[in-house]
Amino acid sequence: MSLDPEKEVTRSPVHPATSRGVGNISPASSTHLDETYEAYKNGKGIEATPTEFKAVLRKIDYRIIPILFITYMLQYLDKNSINFSSVYGLKKGTNLHGQDYSWLGSIFCFGYLFAQFPAGYLLQRLPIGKFLSLATIGWGIILITTPACTSFAGIATNRFLLGFVEATVNPGFVLLMSMWYTSAEQPLRLEIYYCTNGIATMFGGLIGYAVGHITTGLPKWMYVFLIFGSISIFWGIVSLIFLPDLPSTAKFLKPHERTLAVNRVAANRQGVKNHHFQWYQAVQTAKDPKTWILFIMATGAQVPNSALTSFTSIIVASFGFDTLGTQYLQIPGGAVQFLALIIGGYICTKFPRNSRCITMIVANTICILGAGLLVGLPDGNKWGRLVALWLCYFQGLGFSMSLTMVSSNVAGYTKKQLTAAVLFTGYCVGNIIGPQTFRDSEAPRYHSAYIAMLVGYSVKLLMVVVLYVYMWSSNKKRDEEQAERGEISEEEEREAIEKGMLDVTELDNRGFRYIL
Repeated sequence: MSLDPEKEVTRSPVHPATSRGVGNISPASSTHLDETYEAYKNGKGIEATPTEFKAVLRKIDYRIIPILFITYMLQYLDKNSINFSSVYGLKKGTNLHGQDYSWLGSIFCFGYLFAQFPAGYLLQRLPIGKFLSLATIGWGIILITTPACTSFAGIATNRFLLGFVEATVNPGFVLLMSMWYTSAEQPLRLEIYYCTNGIATMFGGLIGYAVGHITTGLPKWMYVFLIFGSISIFWGIVSLIFLPDLPSTAKFLKPHERTLAVNRVAANRQGVKNHHFQWYQAVQTAKDPKTWILFIMATGAQVPNSALTSFTSIIVASFGFDTLGTQYLQIPGGAVQFLALIIGGYICTKFPRNSRCITMIVANTICILGAGLLVGLPDGNKWGRLVALWLCYFQGLGFSMSLTMVSSNVAGYTKKQLTAAVLFTGYCVGNIIGPQTFRDSEAPRYHSAYIAMLVGYSVKLLMVVVLYVYMWSSNKKRDEEQAERGEISEEEEREAIEKGMLDVTELDNRGFRYIL
């Protein structure tokens, strides 16, 4: 037997009620059983062929991935709607002056920040499918009210509420990945929905270009919010109907398939979903170095993000392109991001061992090159600077891979949702800082913003290396401990899985290994 957490499981694990050490494995008790534990227990001794497991995986993919794909694309479009509307009179229509527009990007992130820990708690306690679907409807409603805002105070409040509601999506999707997919399957699936950032950039640019040709009716900037908001409300209703809460209760799977779906994921040694909040896991989260490495990593990664979201149209215009050009010239950047995410996700799935941190390092190095060119190239080299901006779209690959560090490398459901909340707190901090580096007094050069991008990418790269060294050394120590005891037995393998279903953290479960 092997402790490789990315191996394919082709036989349901046995569930010994009295396995060695199971009764005294952590502060968790039998009252903290996984919500899918009954299905897991009923799968005792069930034999399944690789073909059967692949059939279940295919059904899961066809149901889950399209919903995540479209929802994630919409949340990206919706939060960046001010970018597409900024060149069509948004500032004039809402009476923005000076740094007001920069603050809209930061205020969205304040809402996102304040919602992180409440959202994480609710994602743990409530049916996750229904909760995320209602959130989608909620932010669609908020978005279609944006045209009613006629002042900075009004649109700032609107953006805060939008950020507060959208804060559920990223951590919620990280949790969904760990509920439905094995560690080896997660990178490609995560990148499939995350690549919609690139698709949204292309699609949003086309919508923005089309809106630019409207000559009658409301002011052009209002149409962006009305179109995106209406689509989100409709899609939220669809999601409410079709997005399941748990593998063990999913109606699109047959009873036997539900058991296989649970047992597939149980092999991650992380359980599936547990609604019991455990304080000892909260304390462990605060003491775990990975938590704060991920926080710093996310902060550094997101400082440059505003250049690729809220300020993209303004930056492209500053290079010397016309209004319509600011829209369609964002499409290649979206294509770069899309291709980087899909190729990176495929590589990390095809070669699952020790590829994720390397992928992050490569993507981040390309971003450093792009930011360095933005700092160093002369103002007259508009095409060179535009290509440099497109290179920075590799940042989506690096950040999305850091999300798999939570979905694959953190066990204990309370700890997982809290670690995700801390990571996205860093995400918010970086996105709050980023827009403020675009000083109105520096327009159109924005030199400070480009330097901040370079610093942010460099900090992210350093943290990826630190995280890799920490996890590699931890795996090495556990392997050495196992070597002293002898080859891993089948009983120890099963016990490691059982501990995951009893909500034991990765630090307490000595049979757990980090995915690098």
